[in-house]
Amino acid sequence: MIRTSLTRWFDLTTPVIGAPMAGVSGGELAAAVSRAGGLGMIGVSGSHSAQFVTEQCAIPAAELLPFGVGLMAWVLPERPDLLESTIAAQPGLVSVSFGDPAPYVGPLHDAGIAVAAQVNTTADVHHAVDAGVDVLVAQGTEAGGHTGHRATLPLLQEVLTLTDRPVVAAGGIATGPGMAAALVAGAAGVWIGTPLLACPEGLNSAAARERVRAAGGDATVLTRAFDVAQGLAWPERWPGRALVNEFSRTWHGREHELRQDAAASQRVVDARQIDDLEQGPLYAGESVGLVTEERSAMDVVRDLDAAAEKALRAVPRLLG
Repeated sequence: MIRTSLTRWFDLTTPVIGAPMAGVSGGELAAAVSRAGGLGMIGVSGSHSAQFVTEQCAIPAAELLPFGVGLMAWVLPERPDLLESTIAAQPGLVSVSFGDPAPYVGPLHDAGIAVAAQVNTTADVHHAVDAGVDVLVAQGTEAGGHTGHRATLPLLQEVLTLTDRPVVAAGGIATGPGMAAALVAGAAGVWIGTPLLACPEGLNSAAARERVRAAGGDATVLTRAFDVAQGLAWPERWPGRALVNEFSRTWHGREHELRQDAAASQRVVDARQIDDLEQGPLYAGESVGLVTEERSAMDVVRDLDAAAEKALRAVPRLLG
């Protein structure tokens, strides 16, 4: 068994956290990750209701499984109900990312809930530590969905020099040896999203899961085009990594023009309603080429853990 400060803190049997991917990571996916010994998380966006939070959290809670919730800091000033419903659900961990976590650390700590924050720069690290964040997630640009511009490994190494709090590695990790590499580098655990995109427990569609399984690792783009088209208030410093499609090939790098093209923007809005994967975003990271079959999240996490342990046991041979 792999033991780290993360597994001891949250009573896990593997140092794996399922990323709170909004639109994918609901209660069923979180529960499956937690059944495998990791910490499943539920992703919450500004389009979700407080009732959604309550209903999804009730799924792992009904089995007394550990779970967490991921909130977007830039959404919360206008949606305090999302924080309130999250606190009421009593998750073990709440991630407050993509904005200032400071206003939310106190209320969460007062409720006995640990706080995580994804960091993409060294300035983020200092701010998170000053805010009292408990767990820092070093999220590299290889990650799917909204992310920063620095690569995982150099960012992870630098974050580890700046804090003695648990640091979790996120972005590009999809195999046991990859997980082992992050742990050897000093991470307390790994935060995985893309490897869970083809799991049947996800909230995404069968068509999206099929598209993920067919995609190669070279077929992603880091772009703001989808956010601009939908008029979303995502801060500019966090573009989204998605699978390349017809819309991104046309509009990536032309976001200024896109703001003036109402018809193009409407195509993305409509695409989200009908699951048109050539016009709407399908967020996925650079490890997507390693996701080739539909499997339960329990199997994904268990296999990842077993392969990581095998790789760690082989490390002493390098010193011969």
